[in-house]
Amino acid sequence: MSTISIKTEADIKGMRIAGRLAAEVLDFIAPYMKVGITTGEVDRLCHEYMVNVQGTIPAPLNYCPPGYTPYPKAICTSVNDVICHGIPGDKVLKNGDVINLDITVIKDGYHGDTSRMYYIGEPSIMAKRLGLITYECMWLGISKIRPGAHLGDIGYVIQQHAEKAGYSVVREFCGHGIGTIFHEEPQILHYGRPGTLEEMKAGMIFTVEPMINAGRREIREMGDGWTIKTKDRSLSAQWEHTVLVTETGYEVLTVSAGMPPPPEFIKTSAEQIAAS
Repeated sequence: MSTISIKTEADIKGMRIAGRLAAEVLDFIAPYMKVGITTGEVDRLCHEYMVNVQGTIPAPLNYCPPGYTPYPKAICTSVNDVICHGIPGDKVLKNGDVINLDITVIKDGYHGDTSRMYYIGEPSIMAKRLGLITYECMWLGISKIRPGAHLGDIGYVIQQHAEKAGYSVVREFCGHGIGTIFHEEPQILHYGRPGTLEEMKAGMIFTVEPMINAGRREIREMGDGWTIKTKDRSLSAQWEHTVLVTETGYEVLTVSAGMPPPPEFIKTSAEQIAAS
């Protein structure tokens, strides 16, 4: 018996709103992502925008899964070799830094979850390439979403693209089902074999959020109990969207005016599907 929830029309409507609002936080903060700002100031600006402008609740604040201490901030700021769950604080962003901002808002009980990479000043060619390949990995994974396909299809295409570029896929963290609950079934692995794991059905909503390392895939956990870094101190990148399985394919829910467009090859394949 599957424990994966199938969302109702009302749920989907609520998730569209929450998804758009989460993406709009990333739009709002973009002009501030410059040399000299601290991650704590980024958190403060996002927190105030969520609460005072949007009327949303920052889901990470005081979030406390079993075995963890409550997460102390409104967003996650993962800089350079931080893979995920970096806690905002005194760190000053400098020229060449790369940072992932992970935003989850709650609106009328529904969660919108998305993340984006930002380049501070002029990043290295290597950093830009890692960000681009990771972005393509996310979209390739999303492109496999349709009823009747399997969750393993998503992980397989992500792993293939990352490893072909000489990168590695983090395995300890994955995408997840989402709705009125922040993290629910299914788990969305970013590696795997096609035709394996659960079959996708219309009405499922989950995140696709590959974490790709420039070096090896091994991780290390910091003493704060949250921050995860690459063991070999190589750069890491992540992008995330929340996606609905529709009757004919997929709908990305975390869309906003300022979001980066899908890669050209995704547009082409979507047109081909529409034309076939």
